[in-house]
Amino acid sequence: MILQKLLPVLFICFSAVTSPLLAQDSWFRRTIQKAITDTTAPGKPSFRIYPTLAYSPETSVEFGLSSLLLFQAKNDTLNRLSEVQAFSFVTLEGQYGIWLDNAIYGNHDNWFFLGRTRFQRFPLLYYGIGPETPGKDPALIDANYLLFRQRVLKKIVPDFFIGPEIDYQQLYNTNFEQPKDHFYEKPTGSDGTLNVGLGGALVFDNRHNVLNVRKGFFGEISFLKYHPGLGSDYNFHGVNLDVRSYHPSGSRNVLAWQVYGNFFRGNIPFNQLALMGGEMIMRGYYSGRYRDKSMLAAQVEHRWLPFGFSKRFGAVAFAGAAVVAPRIADFTTRHLRTSGGVGLRYLLFPKKDIYLRLDVGFTEDGPGFYLFTGEAF
Repeated sequence: MILQKLLPVLFICFSAVTSPLLAQDSWFRRTIQKAITDTTAPGKPSFRIYPTLAYSPETSVEFGLSSLLLFQAKNDTLNRLSEVQAFSFVTLEGQYGIWLDNAIYGNHDNWFFLGRTRFQRFPLLYYGIGPETPGKDPALIDANYLLFRQRVLKKIVPDFFIGPEIDYQQLYNTNFEQPKDHFYEKPTGSDGTLNVGLGGALVFDNRHNVLNVRKGFFGEISFLKYHPGLGSDYNFHGVNLDVRSYHPSGSRNVLAWQVYGNFFRGNIPFNQLALMGGEMIMRGYYSGRYRDKSMLAAQVEHRWLPFGFSKRFGAVAFAGAAVVAPRIADFTTRHLRTSGGVGLRYLLFPKKDIYLRLDVGFTEDGPGFYLFTGEAF
C-alpha cells in the first residue's frame, strides 16, 4: 500500500559522490551534474528534471519524471521565490498521472497564485468512514480523477492577501472492488461524481522561500461552497484552516510547526471528505486511511539544513497527531492518532536553498516513504 520512492534519492546521492570519478566527457556524468548542480545566478530562473522509481502493491513498479521551476518576478532577488512543480508517472499496471503545484508571487507580492492540479488514473484505497475504521484490507476504487484548485489572491497590506478560490473535482470511470474477506458499503460518490466549489481565502504570508522556510509565518482560512447550481452533484460546504510557523535555531537549524483542519457540512462524496494522512501531514498514514466530515491535525518538525559537517546533506525529525469525526463536537482523545518519523535531505538547489527530501513516517499501520522536492510544510 505504500509508495517506496527510495531509489531516486540513492541514485542522486550516489551520483553526487561518484561523478567526479567518471570521465570528464562522460554523457552520464554531464547528465548527473546538470541534475545536482545549481549554476544559475541569483535571481535567474532555475529548472531541474529528474527520474523517480517507486513500487506499491496496487500499482506494481512506477516510473516517473519530476521537474521544478524556480523564479522571482522580474528576476529581482528582493521578490519572493516562486515555484512550479510537476510530476508525471506511469505504472506497469497501466495507471498514469500528471500533478502540478504552484505558488507564484507577482512583483512586490501584488498578486499571489496558490494552487494545484491533478489528473490521474490511479487506485484509491477505501477503509471506510469514521475515526474507528478497521485495519482490514481496503476496498479498491479504480477511477479517473481530475482536480483543479486555485486561489487568486491580491495583496491588501504587506503580507496579507485576499481573493476568490475555485475547486473543481471529478471522479469518473469508477470501478469499486471489494476485498475478498469482507464487505464495505459503497460510499457516496463511489460511482463517480463531479463537484464545483466557489469561495474565498484570507492569507497571511511572510515567507520568502516557500519550499524551505527559514523564518516566517503562514496562515490561511478559506470557505468553499459546492452546490448543484454551480454544476455540482452534491450540496455541501466547508472551512479549511492552515497555520504554519517557522523559528530558526542557530544558523542552519529550523523548528517548524503546523495546525491543519478541514470542517465540512452537508452531503459529501467520499473523496472530498477530510482525509488523514499523505505526504504533507500525518506522514506514515495512507491519505484517507481515516476520513470524515471534520479533521484537526498538528505536527512539529526539527530540521538540520544542512548538517554542520556537510554542505549538501541534512535531516529532519517530526511528530504529529490528528483526529477525525463527523462534527467538531465529536473530537475525542480516544480517537487521536499519532505519527512520527525522520527524513534525509539533499541540497538540490544550493543558490535557492532547496532540498530534495526523503521521509519515512511510522504509524500503527507501519511505515510510509515519501520523496518530494521541498519541505512537507
